[in-house]
Amino acid sequence: MGKNKKNIDWSEAKKRCRLTQADIHMAKELGMTPKSLVKNIPSPSQSWKAPVKVWVRDLYEEKFGKVKSNPDKGDEPKTKKEQKTTRMDDNLPF
Repeated sequence: MGKNKKNIDWSEAKKRCRLTQADIHMAKELGMTPKSLVKNIPSPSQSWKAPVKVWVRDLYEEKFGKVKSNPDKGDEPKTKKEQKTTRMDDNLPF
């Protein structure tokens, strides 16, 4: 199996499980394969089962103590408009 086949498998798992690059990295550190991620997608009758993204993050946090954030999306708002809406949201009573 070549490197290209592995990349295709991971990209398909990313697409089908709606994962970010950080989620893929966490899954790889946990030793998961793309097949195991796709296999654990909950069906509509499995309402008790968490989505794969949540499942991977929970397992990673349990093992390593913290969850990696997506490097593309920072916690800080980037534009003045985003900063203003964030400040306005913080002042809401509910």
